[in-house]
Amino acid sequence: MWRRPRRFVVLLVVLELVALVGFAVTWAYSPVPTGTDWLRLAILAAGATVHIQLTQRQEERRRNRAGTVLIDLIAVWVFPATLVLPATLAVLLVVLIRLQRWFTARRPAHNFVYSSVSHALAAALAGLTYAATDPGDWTAVSAVGSLREFGLILVAALVYEGVQVLYVGGILAVASRRPTSRTVLGSRADNVLELITTGLGAVTAVLLVTLPPAVAVMAVVTVVFNRLAELDQLQDDVVTDPKTGLLNMRGWTESAERALNRVRRAGGTLAVLMVDLDHFKWINDTFGHPAGDDVLAATAAALTGVTRPSDVVGRFGGEEFLLLLPEADTAAAERAAERIRTAIGDLRIETTDKRGARTTVGRRTASLGVAVFPRHADSLEGLMQAADTAVYEAKEGGRDRVAFARPPG
Repeated sequence: MWRRPRRFVVLLVVLELVALVGFAVTWAYSPVPTGTDWLRLAILAAGATVHIQLTQRQEERRRNRAGTVLIDLIAVWVFPATLVLPATLAVLLVVLIRLQRWFTARRPAHNFVYSSVSHALAAALAGLTYAATDPGDWTAVSAVGSLREFGLILVAALVYEGVQVLYVGGILAVASRRPTSRTVLGSRADNVLELITTGLGAVTAVLLVTLPPAVAVMAVVTVVFNRLAELDQLQDDVVTDPKTGLLNMRGWTESAERALNRVRRAGGTLAVLMVDLDHFKWINDTFGHPAGDDVLAATAAALTGVTRPSDVVGRFGGEEFLLLLPEADTAAAERAAERIRTAIGDLRIETTDKRGARTTVGRRTASLGVAVFPRHADSLEGLMQAADTAVYEAKEGGRDRVAFARPPG
C-alpha cells in the first residue's frame, strides 16, 4: 500500500478513520439485539453462505475479467439486514460475508479491507437512517401505509448506495491516472445490476419478516442472477477493446450498422470519422509499449469526452479510431473533427519510460478523415473506405489536419 501514490494512501486512511467514527456512532445508537434479530441474522448469513459457495468460481472468473467496478450481488443479503436488523448486526453480517470472500478475492490486503469497510459503513449508516424514520410493522401495514414504508426503504437504499459510491468511486478516481465515469462508477449495465440487486434485497427483507422459509428461494435467485451477470460480462467482452474500453471493430460495426439503418429510414445524414494518431511508432520506440498503451487509453477517454452519448466510438486497430456521428451533416462533422483534433493535441499523458521512470507524453497530433452519408457513400463499408482514403490525404498534406472524402466520381 505504501508504494501507491501519496494522495491514494492519504484518502484511504482518512476515509477508513471516518468509517471508524461511523461504527462508533452505530454501536452507540443501535438497540440491543433480540432473539428474533439473531435468528434473522442466522437466516441471512446462511443464505449468503449458500450464494457465495455456489457462485465462487463464477465470481472469480468475473473478477479476473473485470477492469473496473465489480457488482457481486451481495446486497441481496446485506440490504435486508439494514432494514430488519439493528445496525450492529448488519455490520456483523458484512464481516461474516467478507471473511468468506477473502479466500476468492485475490486482491492486496489493503484493497480488500477498504472495500469491506465501505460495505460495512454503508450498511451501518443505512440501518441507522432507516431506524430513525420510525418504520411501521410490515405484518400489519395498510395499503396506504405501505406507500410510506416503500418510501422509507427507498431512502435507506439511497444512503446504502450513496456511501458505497462515495467510498469506492472516490478511491478509484484517485487511484486512476485518467479517471472516467466508467472506471469510477462502472458501466450502465453495472449500475442497473446494482439497482436490481438492492431491489431484490428489499424483497428478501419482506420475506424474512413475513415468511422466513421463503428466503431460501432468494438463494436460488442470486445464483441465477450471478450466472446472468457473467454471461452479460462475456457478451460485453466480445465487443470491447481491452486496452481502451471502447468498442472493438465487431462491436462498432454492429452498432454503426444499426445507427445507419435508422438514419437511412428517416432520410437523415450521418458522418464517419477515422482518427489516426501521427507518429505513434515513435512513442513505442522512445518510451516503450506500456507508454503507447497509456496514450491509446488517454486518446479513447478524450474521444469519449468530446462526443455525444449517441455517437458510436470504437478502436479500428493499432493507433486508429472510428467514430460514427448520427444526424451530422458536413458542417457538424467538420466541427466535431476539429474538436477531436484539438482535444488530442491538448493531451498531457502521465506515463513511464522504458526504465519505469515517470514521464509525460504530450503535444501529440492526429490526422482525421471524414465521410458523410449519403454524399460520399451509401453503405457503412463505403463510408469507412472513403474516410480511410481521406486520412491518407490528411497525412500526405502534412498531418495534424482534417480531410474530407471526395464524392464518388
